[in-house]
This record gives sequence, structure tokens and C-alpha cells, in this order.
Amino acid sequence: MNDANTLVWYQLHKKETAAAFLFWFFLGHFGAHRFYLGKTGSAIAMLVIMLVSIPLCFILIGFVSYFAMIVWWIIDAFLICGWVNEHNARVAHALIQQNAVPSQLPPPIR
Repeated sequence: MNDANTLVWYQLHKKETAAAFLFWFFLGHFGAHRFYLGKTGSAIAMLVIMLVSIPLCFILIGFVSYFAMIVWWIIDAFLICGWVNEHNARVAHALIQQNAVPSQLPPPIR
């Protein structure tokens, strides 16, 4: 893979912090930022808890889980930057591993 292809591949697979924060701010109660960052299990849990909490708020039981979701949502704001950096480091590591295939390495200097 040449340098241009490598750069394009990295740009296509990396995640943006700004996008993650936009998902967090506007759709964070439904776990959209977690889906974006590949944290599918906890994103589904967040989505289910939120969807169950909304109708239960009409009978005053859902406010407890809704409050827990707000706390979870606020904590996620402090974790997003680390998650994005971690994801992008994994993408870069995958590129390094892909480029380090022995058949693609230059022959040793003698």
C-alpha cells in the first residue's frame, strides 16, 4: 500500500472528536455517541434504558432511571476524547500491521 492509499484508508476509518461530541450532545441519551465509537453493547443498554424510562416517567417510576441516564451521559462527556484517541490508535496500529507484512518489506541491505 503506498503512502497516499494509506493516508486515505486512515482518513476513512478514523473517528472525529467533534462528531462524537455532536452525537453526544444531541442524541447522547439514546447512546448515539457510543454507537459511533463502536461501543455497541453499552450503546444498546443506554438506548433500551432510555426507551423504557420515557413511558415510565408518566407514572413517576421512570424518573429514577432517567436521572441515572443523565449522570451516565455527563460522565461520557469526559470519556469521549479518550475513546476517540483509542479508536484512532487502533486504526493506526492496523495500518502498521498491514504494511509490515514480510512480503511487502524491502529486502535486507547486505
